[in-house]
Amino acid sequence: MLGYQAELAQDTERALREYHSVLVTDPSSSSVKARLAGLYFSLGDMPNALRYAQEVVESPDQDGHVLTQMAGVFASAGQTDRAIDIIDKAIAQDPTAGEPYFAKGLLLLGLKRPTEAEAAIREGLANSPDSAVGHYHLGRALLESGKPEQASESFERAIAVSPSFEPAYLALASIYASKQERDRAIEILRRYLQGVNPQNRDIRHQLIRLYVEAKDYKGAMAELEALLADDPSDLDAQLRVALIYGEQKEYAKAIDRLNIILKTRPAELKVRDYLGYLYEESKDTKRAIETYTFNIQLEPTFYEGHLHLGVLYYRLKQFPEAIEHLSRATALNPKQPEAHIVLGLAYLQTDQFEKAAEVFEEGIRHNPKNADLHFNLGTAYDKLNRFDDVVHVMETAIKLDPHHADALNYLGYSYAERGVKIDQAVSLTKQAVALKPDNGYYVDSLGWAFFKSGLLAEALTEIKRAVALVGDDPVIYEHLGDIYAKQDRMADAREAWLHALELDPSNNKLIERFRELGMGDPTQEDRIQQAKRRVSEKIQAPSQ
Repeated sequence: MLGYQAELAQDTERALREYHSVLVTDPSSSSVKARLAGLYFSLGDMPNALRYAQEVVESPDQDGHVLTQMAGVFASAGQTDRAIDIIDKAIAQDPTAGEPYFAKGLLLLGLKRPTEAEAAIREGLANSPDSAVGHYHLGRALLESGKPEQASESFERAIAVSPSFEPAYLALASIYASKQERDRAIEILRRYLQGVNPQNRDIRHQLIRLYVEAKDYKGAMAELEALLADDPSDLDAQLRVALIYGEQKEYAKAIDRLNIILKTRPAELKVRDYLGYLYEESKDTKRAIETYTFNIQLEPTFYEGHLHLGVLYYRLKQFPEAIEHLSRATALNPKQPEAHIVLGLAYLQTDQFEKAAEVFEEGIRHNPKNADLHFNLGTAYDKLNRFDDVVHVMETAIKLDPHHADALNYLGYSYAERGVKIDQAVSLTKQAVALKPDNGYYVDSLGWAFFKSGLLAEALTEIKRAVALVGDDPVIYEHLGDIYAKQDRMADAREAWLHALELDPSNNKLIERFRELGMGDPTQEDRIQQAKRRVSEKIQAPSQ
């Protein structure tokens, strides 16, 4: 009794001393050994827990309830087969009890033997038909066997037997949610809150998650308001409110909520990270950078902070700063491909092609099945004039992702531009256009592949469509002029090429072709001179 009183007072050391004192006088006391097994188990001392559990099991006159408890100790130690043997002993002692059958069913479920588990639990329910626990475990076994409809019936039965049995509500709602029947899942959880315990915050949070998944933000907000009315300091609820405002693109409201949270938890990095994202989405780049910078000052090894800063600086074309943060991000978390991709692109933008290739190659070493890394490595190899390597990595990207439109288009256009494997060029660019029919650059690639294969009518149709989709692009207009020239429509060719030079007056190769074909000197054309002045003014503008 002293030992039991010590347990109630959560004084485990005193309880152990009292129980061991009993064993000095009565070394055969199974009830005390069962208490010791339970205490050692709660302390994580498995050798002693198993020692006393084994002595209990070996005693001749043990009841089924205690045997079932000892089976739990063996099961937790990974000795499941031994645990089942002990439960079978408990069942043999009292075949009319339900609890041992349910325990056996759970162990069989853990061994991925759901059919046997179902049979054991049904035997237990034959003895205890009004056991909510039994019906609940039967539902779990049926669910494991791929019988969700029957499982739902068992969970409903558990609720009918015990209307306050929370696990059955959660399991039933989970089944409906997995079948995309969110309205029914919501109804189950609302039934619990209205009829059992309206103060259950875990259930209400589950309900909010379902509302958000269904994009029923009004319903989610109503539940969140109920949570906050009960406990205004619930920062998790405040965060969910901010997330919903963010989903609804009400960025100012979301930012206000996050700032409320950060007054209480100023070092909450995930919250601050989301705050930076919201500033980005609301086009407040300055505050986004300030927020992300504060985060990495708070925690220099915060991967997301460096990644976001790197991507943001890349978009701002501040490539040295982008490279600094993205290099740090790849060092902190080399298995994440995004930082490698943007870092490599930053090197490409600064004409550091060897470094770009090295970054993509390093990313592939950590992420060999990432198609985007292979694709971007191909673009770096192209800049290094390593065409065989371009082909190899682009083909790898396509094998990894047969619907990688960029890789299909890039490889197809590369073949067409070099005048090799023209049939493959047409096939590859056709696949890219089929995946993204409104991508004018893909359509241009297909038109150029047709041109290289001698299909001029088809080429003209596609290039004209590319012009309509993209608008003013110097390469596409140059392609258009090439097709017209091949068709001996020299006036149309001249006009297309002049338009191409308006868009890119630095295209010296096209200027030479223009002269060689006797079309005059395009640099003397007033429209080309105006274009050169515009380019010059644009270059000088930043320094002014």
